Amino acid sequence: MKLARIRSTTAAAGAVLAALALVTACNREGNSSGAGGDKPAIGIDLPRSDSDFWNSYAQYLKKDIKSDGVNALPLSNSQNDVTKLVANVQVFENTGAKAVVMAPQDTGAIASTLDTLASKKIPVVSVDTRPDKGDVYMVVRADNKAYGTKACEFLGKQLGGQGKVAEFQGALDSINGRDRSEAFAACMKAKFPKIQVFELPTDWKGDVASAKLQSLLAEHPDLNGIYMQAGGVFLQPTLALLQQKGLLKPTGTKGHITIISNDGIPQEFDAIRKGQIDATVSQPADLYAKYALYYAQAAADGKTFKAGPTDHDSTIVKIPNGLEDQLPAPLVTKDNVDDKTLWGNSVGQ
Repeated sequence: MKLARIRSTTAAAGAVLAALALVTACNREGNSSGAGGDKPAIGIDLPRSDSDFWNSYAQYLKKDIKSDGVNALPLSNSQNDVTKLVANVQVFENTGAKAVVMAPQDTGAIASTLDTLASKKIPVVSVDTRPDKGDVYMVVRADNKAYGTKACEFLGKQLGGQGKVAEFQGALDSINGRDRSEAFAACMKAKFPKIQVFELPTDWKGDVASAKLQSLLAEHPDLNGIYMQAGGVFLQPTLALLQQKGLLKPTGTKGHITIISNDGIPQEFDAIRKGQIDATVSQPADLYAKYALYYAQAAADGKTFKAGPTDHDSTIVKIPNGLEDQLPAPLVTKDNVDDKTLWGNSVGQ
């Protein structure tokens, strides 16, 4: 009886391990590395695939991995789920990663994983999002407070300092959502106190933003401004709703709702050209990929950096848990939407 029980327990444990391996494999992509097998292995987790911005980032990553000969482990995608991110990182640990690139969407829930990686001397590069706690080698990010401030100043001027504005806030458990929201609110209060702002938390979900906008328009049909903190998830559902209600009027015509976004995806540029939206802040998907790989390889090679200006038009700043390279993120309007240096005009080419 005792021997049978041991065999049964062993078989059950094996089944659990096999199931876990299958689940992890479903969240992973084929190895995208170039001829980099003799270089330190880099583990890379993509944060989600439901955003045009992050899909563009993934394209740039795969292109740069191949062209630079990066020894990338099979890419994983945590699909906006921190438990999947933790599981994917454990696979990187077990398969020899010397550095890890991630973009945690819940920046407060990744601290213990970062602590585990630090204890194993595996440096972490965090892209776009800054973990609230836990050591990071480098955060590759733009100044998200500047996003909120630029959006506020643009809307304030376009509306002449008066009106009603809907703000699609990203997830407030994310440093990006908080930075953009806090900066937008502070700027509006200080510079445009006569503009009424309706803060609409969305958890970065386009359907949530659309539903809340529909309810808001029913109560405030005179809404004349919208700030979308992420065009990659908010643009299409917002334009569809405004079209349905007969409110998608071109820039410069009576009844036009002034819209500014964040991301800089090609779809936003097209919407600017058509006069459907007025501006966006271009979040550098191309530079995120390029410098995520650059710092991951530098980390694996034992290189160090310090705060100060860089040779790529950015500034490294000290943060409580490491360093952050703040990359440039320009405002895009009808005046510069065709600028060939903007990644949104060249992605996929």
